[in-house]
Amino acid sequence: MTRSRPVPPGPPPQPPVQRLRMRLAKRGPSRFASHRDVARAIERAVRRAGLPVAYSGGFTPHPKLSYAGAVATGVASEAEYFEIALTRACEPGDVGERLDAALPGGLDVIEVTEPRPGTLADELQVSQWRVVLAGESEDAVAAACRAFMAADQVEVERLTTKGPRRVNARAAVTALELDRRAVHSESGGCAILRMVVRHMTPAVRPDDVLAALRQVAGLAPASPPLVTRLAQGPLGAVAGGLNEPGAVDAAAVRATADGGAATGDAPAPAR
Repeated sequence: MTRSRPVPPGPPPQPPVQRLRMRLAKRGPSRFASHRDVARAIERAVRRAGLPVAYSGGFTPHPKLSYAGAVATGVASEAEYFEIALTRACEPGDVGERLDAALPGGLDVIEVTEPRPGTLADELQVSQWRVVLAGESEDAVAAACRAFMAADQVEVERLTTKGPRRVNARAAVTALELDRRAVHSESGGCAILRMVVRHMTPAVRPDDVLAALRQVAGLAPASPPLVTRLAQGPLGAVAGGLNEPGAVDAAAVRATADGGAATGDAPAPAR
């Protein structure tokens, strides 16, 4: 005798008819929120904004929101991405305004687009990072960058949940240099690094690159660096270049990167 599988009560969930991609900034004190905290804040904001989000089936339905490559706790970002499935077609600009108004301060919707076919994770191949190093000289940081880029490999050790693990930080970095314009425009004796890092397995993070700079050149900032992700997307045709997902050209990405403040806190959009 075969037993019938239990069926959740009520009507089946409505199918999604539209998928939208959101670019989100994580600024100011919000950079200390974990990825789980940010995901919960987004889910609450979706409900407050009254968006027609699609839900999964089963006994515990969940809103159809997908994330890729979130920054670590304590890191700011101008380019976090997630996608939302909707049961009714909506104007992307209207969705962005409603969601932005419902999010807490420091989490700001920058752009909403209808993505091309394919997965979000496939398009996010590299990240461009900005690292503020307080109390470091221009010459010392430039020399450390040259020593790192000249090396064939630089292995660093990272503590994971499965114990210590060694990663080759050099293999993931396609560009690393001192931002001289930022150095000369800032006050307070800090140096600014720009780096482009491929998304690899195991992942290489900015703190791994900083550990590698300490290893090859003895660069050891006295205070914790302020790290901001400026952009992410597919690796462009030019080495170290970036193109944002959604047919935004490299010049637009560079303009976005150059507009960030040294604190990693760009002006928030009007709410």
